Amino acid sequence: MLSKTLTVLLAGGVGSRLHPLTADRAKPAVPYGGKYRIIDFTLSNCLHSGLRRILVLTQYKSHSLQKHLRDGWSIFNPELHEYITPVPPQMRTGESWYAGTADAIYQNLYLLERSGAEYVLILSGDHIYRMDYAGMLESHRERSADCTIACMKVPLAEASAFGIMGTDTDERIINFQEKPAHPPSMPHDPGSALASMGIYVFSLPLLCELLSGDHEQAHSSHDFGKDILPKLIHSHSVFAYGFGGERGRVSQDRYWRDVGTIDAYFQSNMDLLQPVPPLNLYQADWPIRTYEPQVPPARTVPGPSGQQGELVNSMLSAGVIIEGGCVRHSILSCNVVVHELAVVEQSILFDGVSVGAGSRLRNCIVDKGVKIPAGVRIGFNREQDAARFTVSESGVVVVSKGYVFKPDTVA
Repeated sequence: MLSKTLTVLLAGGVGSRLHPLTADRAKPAVPYGGKYRIIDFTLSNCLHSGLRRILVLTQYKSHSLQKHLRDGWSIFNPELHEYITPVPPQMRTGESWYAGTADAIYQNLYLLERSGAEYVLILSGDHIYRMDYAGMLESHRERSADCTIACMKVPLAEASAFGIMGTDTDERIINFQEKPAHPPSMPHDPGSALASMGIYVFSLPLLCELLSGDHEQAHSSHDFGKDILPKLIHSHSVFAYGFGGERGRVSQDRYWRDVGTIDAYFQSNMDLLQPVPPLNLYQADWPIRTYEPQVPPARTVPGPSGQQGELVNSMLSAGVIIEGGCVRHSILSCNVVVHELAVVEQSILFDGVSVGAGSRLRNCIVDKGVKIPAGVRIGFNREQDAARFTVSESGVVVVSKGYVFKPDTVA
């Protein structure tokens, strides 16, 4: 069945709630965990699930994403009909950009029709999770389903942010509401709701029919959750597939996060620093693949005065140098340098960040290549930070890419 499946990965979202991290990059290309990009998790799931034909639909500020796909994911053999192919909007059906999740696929319907596939797996490129899609595809085939939707339990208080489903005893979906103001709870769990993960399996002929019909509807927002699925459950066999079930080879950590806001993104990264992380990055036969530059190993060295570097419960990528500074409960990407007596706490530093001597960072995200002068304090005075940087609702300070400190800045 895997050889008969075409995977379509939606990776064109604006990611406005992650600004300024998305000022120059698409949301799926935002760094995560020191060495990865967000999209690496979905692509790694495809790789380990045995899926070898993948279309990545790009749109918004896609250069860094396409570069990452080229450098880290040129791994399949086209002579065996394997590929990971980025597909930008091509205006084949009109003069508009992708206008919704369904429209993005409709505009590339010809790629689906000529693929020879029998099934289409639709994924999003901006969530953090590990999942064996082979089990979901097998469940779809066994039930002779027209559509299968991956789902998970969420707290009822958070359910209004999701598409919420109700099922019968055979897990057939009997109602579907997209982001309801008053979501219904699960029958035997009043504190939870059954939420769609935005992962769908369709039989190809049906998908083509649905997308063509939706395109003709002038009032449609051309979105799966809003327009297609609520109608489909009344006319076709649509089943739920529970996330974290027993099928598949991946260990069942059941971790899934939408890292669409600064606070959610920051917390998900900090989750990796727990004594036993809720997301298992260490399963030997399910590694998360990414692009890694050829740089030296990370190390700590004494500063100019002999002060030793200090490292406490942190993750370091290759090329990091802690030169007499202190790093606590933080995640440092490639080629970061922390100079003597600088202290970095509860922070995320992207590639090439330099932290000057004696500076102090707390609850910060510092984007790529920023050079922080000596003696600067960030994360200690919300009013001062907000005058210069983006500050999230929970107080995470984001120093944007390309930020240049004024001469003699000390604050």
